[in-house]
Amino acid sequence: MARKRPKGVLAMGWAAIEAAAKGRTEHAPTSADFPDHVVRRTSFMSGGGHGWRISALETPRAVPAPWKIVVITGAPSWAEYWAETMSELPPEREMIVVDRPGYAGSEPLHPVTDIRVQAEALAPVLRAAPGQKVLLVGQSYGAAIASIMADQNPGKVAGLVLLSGFFGEAGPTARWLLDLGGKALKMIPRDLRHAVIEVTGQRPQLRHAKRALARVNVPIHMIHGDQDDFAPLEVAEKLADETVTRRPIRVVRTEGANHFLNDGPAEILIAALESCIPQKGPAWTFRWPKLSGFWPVKLGVKNAQTA
Repeated sequence: MARKRPKGVLAMGWAAIEAAAKGRTEHAPTSADFPDHVVRRTSFMSGGGHGWRISALETPRAVPAPWKIVVITGAPSWAEYWAETMSELPPEREMIVVDRPGYAGSEPLHPVTDIRVQAEALAPVLRAAPGQKVLLVGQSYGAAIASIMADQNPGKVAGLVLLSGFFGEAGPTARWLLDLGGKALKMIPRDLRHAVIEVTGQRPQLRHAKRALARVNVPIHMIHGDQDDFAPLEVAEKLADETVTRRPIRVVRTEGANHFLNDGPAEILIAALESCIPQKGPAWTFRWPKLSGFWPVKLGVKNAQTA
């Protein structure tokens, strides 16, 4: 049975300190918990000519699944915290979760604070097999980045999910951590330092994400816990209400859930993501109209309805 990753932000923070002290990019190596045919580490070259190697976790499939779920993680950006969810995906789904630029095993070593540059660098992860569709999930800080990615790559994304989206206003726990992190910026591990720098500088950039959301022409889903004290639900709902989009944003309030939806039971998060994927209905069968007496020269509205 796989080990549980540390839950709660303080446990995750301690795991980051321990990993940094031991020179690891993963807090607990995923390979120790899952065989390579279930979840494996991979990498790809960034887009935009930056030349960065981006680390990620993926679920290998012998045959490409109909839907590929691409997850853009938050701040700090640690794909390994999705490993348990990934391991429980059904075979007709595949998932890739990135360590964003500047985090874990991804290059560069410095923080990449421009969300447009992040979106540009992560664009190659949207590549899909012929006939495969992509559900793009932006988690927390990654929600704004995913919005820009969907806009910059028309035709490559079939659905956009804003999962516990962070949009400039921190909740009480996040404010306390940001204040603490700001005071200890030179002493905390790289990933925590980059997270503090990113989050405190996000608000002026949100105009890019809002413009992107207004242009995106795919279904947009907002999944958010009503007990989220990092990225308040009210802020996300206000964004959904005030942003004029080409399609209405579907808002899903998750009762009793906090900011870290991927920390809960995997089947609940998988079901939430599955609700964002169009389900095939029964095949439609054409039936000839039953007409008596004669074939009308013109089939009018009334006849069509009768048929």
